Amino acid sequence: SNEPPRDAFGNLCYWGKILFSVAFLVFAFTVTLSALFDGKTTMWEGVPSAVAVIFFFGLMSVVGMLEGMQIAFFAVAKITEAERNANPWARWTCDLLFGNGGRGLPGFMIGRQLCVVSCFFVIARVTTVDIEDDESNVLGVGDGAQKFFETGLLGALITTIVASIAWQLVAGAFPLTFLGNPITYALLRICLFLEATGICSGAWVLAGIHKSFAGFQKDEVYIGTAEERAARGRGDKPVHGDELGHLTGGGYGAAALPFEDENRDAEFAARRQKVLGNIKTIKELMKESSTKAETEAFEHSLAMEVANLEKINEEQAKYGHLVDDTPEDETKPAVKEVDMV
Repeated sequence: SNEPPRDAFGNLCYWGKILFSVAFLVFAFTVTLSALFDGKTTMWEGVPSAVAVIFFFGLMSVVGMLEGMQIAFFAVAKITEAERNANPWARWTCDLLFGNGGRGLPGFMIGRQLCVVSCFFVIARVTTVDIEDDESNVLGVGDGAQKFFETGLLGALITTIVASIAWQLVAGAFPLTFLGNPITYALLRICLFLEATGICSGAWVLAGIHKSFAGFQKDEVYIGTAEERAARGRGDKPVHGDELGHLTGGGYGAAALPFEDENRDAEFAARRQKVLGNIKTIKELMKESSTKAETEAFEHSLAMEVANLEKINEEQAKYGHLVDDTPEDETKPAVKEVDMV
């Protein structure tokens, strides 16, 4: 963890919260499973208790995978294609997610929601405590505690911790592992099929209306793609070796690409030409912009590219590739080219 060391009081609070949460979770499982085996839940009649338990844990695992996939997919969306395609399953998953104009990821979000709702419909039947008038209370508790059991809060606590948060934390630390899991690929296929049925296609319309009113732009308009950021030396924060695999640190940074000393001049020139090309494209798009919001977004992007040009020249000067006696008006040739693009 990157947190500073805790003092005695901090440790007391930290471990106290953990013990409280674990104790409450064990209590919730005890009540729920006891009611389930005693036939005191809203599970459909005729379903054996053992089958209901299998459904319970199986569907919670499916929901957990879907929750983790959501976190992992958004985590890897901003890294380079080479980093994402770590193995064949990861490559096939990325083809579905980011192919077809990038419709796979929002399509997954729609299908995922349908799948999660369907799973929770069954899980709620398993975890909701309900007794008949002539039946005894669960675990022999008083009527007040029985009323609390019947609110469904214990089931909600179980699903929140076991079927949601725990999987999200793991996926945040190991997104590439989630990406390369064949179960992930299979569930992605199912979610895309559910989205293809069109039952929730109205979400696309509402999202389009929201985008039009708010003037949203893709992140790449402002910061470029992961490949572009890495190529111009402004990749994501490098990952320290001792942080890999820790739940407190993501193991998926798109670090800046290294440059060999003997090829540094060529690399600086390539980076400069790339930025000049971006500037030219932005200026062309500015001429075609139809709203004030679009113009302001392009102006902001243009300012970032110009600043990037200046940074490239500063880096080149730092590494001694610009001689000290070179006139100042020649040390930043690329910046002057901006007005000529």
